[in-house]
Amino acid sequence: MGYNNPVFFRVKFHEYAIYYFKMSAAADQKKDTRAGNYFISNYPPFSFWSDDQNKQVEEIYNQPSKEGVPLGLYHHIPFCRKRCHFCYFRVYTDKSADDIKNYLDSTVNELEMMARKPLIEGRKPHFVYFGGGTPSYLSAKQLAHLTDRMKAILPWDAAEEVAFECEPGTLNPGKLSAIKDIGVTRLSLGIENFDDHILEINGRAHRSKEVGQAYERALAENFDQINIDLIAGMIEETEENWQRNIEKTIELAPDSVTIYQMEIPYNTTIYREMKDTGKLIAPVADWQTKRRWVKEAFAALESAGYTVGSGYTAVKDPEKAKFIYRDSLWGGADLLGLGVASFSHAAGVHYQNLTEIDDYTKAIEVGEMPTKRSFRTTEEHRMIREFILRMKLGHVDAGHFDSKYGVDVLARWENELGELSEEGLLKVEGKKIVLERDGLLCVDNILHDFFLPEHRTNQLV
Repeated sequence: MGYNNPVFFRVKFHEYAIYYFKMSAAADQKKDTRAGNYFISNYPPFSFWSDDQNKQVEEIYNQPSKEGVPLGLYHHIPFCRKRCHFCYFRVYTDKSADDIKNYLDSTVNELEMMARKPLIEGRKPHFVYFGGGTPSYLSAKQLAHLTDRMKAILPWDAAEEVAFECEPGTLNPGKLSAIKDIGVTRLSLGIENFDDHILEINGRAHRSKEVGQAYERALAENFDQINIDLIAGMIEETEENWQRNIEKTIELAPDSVTIYQMEIPYNTTIYREMKDTGKLIAPVADWQTKRRWVKEAFAALESAGYTVGSGYTAVKDPEKAKFIYRDSLWGGADLLGLGVASFSHAAGVHYQNLTEIDDYTKAIEVGEMPTKRSFRTTEEHRMIREFILRMKLGHVDAGHFDSKYGVDVLARWENELGELSEEGLLKVEGKKIVLERDGLLCVDNILHDFFLPEHRTNQLV
């Protein structure tokens, strides 16, 4: 689980690309370079954040918020039935009921502490997101108790979206009713694949039978939107299997489909096995194959009436299937992240909570903000961040950046846009930048072209 959560704030470590991908500045190597596609979720990259500037986090929370900036709330549930072999999020599979209660109490105490600060006081969340880990790992009683306490501190009756990640095998009718009752509008099912063998060998806890049951139960609850996650290029995935995944997805007809290309960061079971055995080639499909599979899936979904809305998503009805968490966050909203290792963005400062659960809970116990590292952005950083993240949607309105930042992005990046146009990855139409399908499928790769020189590196972090 976790691809949708700061999904959009995923940590990239230095070792990430040692065996799997290398950047090159040489123009004649760009075709090969475009083969990689590691997910970019923020700017500047996480490797530039530091733990010696954390005082600035407390300082910005003691200032009032700017008018018109939406607020989002993210809650990290780091518990899972089983750790997937490709997972690199902060998750735990060995915690007792008392451990879980203590953790949830700590997140509520963190929310209570933060809600009293001038930056948050009096504001209501525009969107709420429960990510993990596996939020649906919690019992119906735990979910109701947790969210009742959260709403008493920071009501979300005005929220346009409450999103919730689920692992199919954790969903029984009572659990789904509880999830609906707490106000969830966007339910995301981490299906990943419909084949039992593929699920097993990749370490997933659920099987195909549970997928079918969970989906039917979710439909019965009449959620505003159901999203399903797929991963292209899992271990032992074949052409035939991928085609069956596409067919089954179209048969289910969810409101939204999110497709990611398998990545192998250094802190995964797969990577450790690669290192231990000396086999430095990841045992998954290569980038060209994964990209082609996603392209084929998008084409099939479009034939079934879907609209491709980003480099990862296709939606059945663009007017109904919004993803407010993503769009607001990419547009510069404040995000208050609760829990171990959570990421936040507050008044132009990026920061991450402590990444070990014991350290996190101890900090909350003594009334301290559990900040691990942070980065204060400049206006230029924020402009670049919004530009590259909007590129992931497949189109950028240059006029927006002129009016919001006073920057002509077409002139600023004339050379970069020209090169990408020559590669056939995008085109400029008046004030619009439009990515071609091939550009959209490797969008995370091409975003490096727009980084400031000091943030460009051969190591994807």
